[in-house]
Amino acid sequence: MKLLPADPTGLCFGVRRAIEALEAALAEHGTVYALGSPIHNPQEVARLAGEGLIVVEKAEEVPEGGVAFVRAHGVGPGIVEELRRRSARVVDGTCPFVRRAQERASLLESEGYRVFLVGDRDHPEVQGITARLGGDVRVVGSAEEIGDLSGSGLRAGVLSQTTQRAEVFSDVVAALSLKVSELKVFNTICNATAERQNSVRQLARQVDGIIVIGGKNSANTRKLVEISRSQGAPTLWIEKSEELDWRWLEGKLQIGVAAGASTPDWLIQKLITTLAIPQVAKGEGN
Repeated sequence: MKLLPADPTGLCFGVRRAIEALEAALAEHGTVYALGSPIHNPQEVARLAGEGLIVVEKAEEVPEGGVAFVRAHGVGPGIVEELRRRSARVVDGTCPFVRRAQERASLLESEGYRVFLVGDRDHPEVQGITARLGGDVRVVGSAEEIGDLSGSGLRAGVLSQTTQRAEVFSDVVAALSLKVSELKVFNTICNATAERQNSVRQLARQVDGIIVIGGKNSANTRKLVEISRSQGAPTLWIEKSEELDWRWLEGKLQIGVAAGASTPDWLIQKLITTLAIPQVAKGEGN
């Protein structure tokens, strides 16, 4: 069996940057309170908890004067204000690409556009963006969710959750262009997301199946799985190597390995090592 890792794969720049900032804060302060899970990967969160990370859901749960970590997804301004009222030291791990999306959304609103945000309304990144706006924002997950805007003469601005599939964003833009009088478009899908999605799309055509490793709560990992399956590749989604289904591997000569942008290097390497062990025993190469 030959293993073909997707390239690029694994931690993106924004998540790696955030985790490095969090680890530095843990090393300096011992205890750090993260506003929500700092990374959508349960195994990495467990590792960080062993270093002193405490995950909280509300700013009010951070002790007075404590150290608070803002994850790569970002948060709304109200949360930052509450942390300041509590005299918390804020370590901001917001991804620069997410920050750009936040700024673009605010710009569209300030210019009088009705804002359409392509994404998952329950995702923390989307919630952080919408919290910055005055309420005149529509979160849509597909072109079908736009609804009837005929005769409105609407000036619309559209942007995307940074981890959105490019095809979905393009479909929404195309549909909106037929329904509004003016459309301003900001493609805020990050480069890392597009690169990882394209690598899986290409890899799916070369292999007998793809193993995607990443948190089941990770939006970007889920989209890699969707893309792999849409290309017709048998796809196995696992969070850790212990979840491997060896029966699924039977008869497959070339296996692709892809990882979500929130999957740490150590989990990817452990998977590759685990897959290689049976081959070493048989005297095969990988």
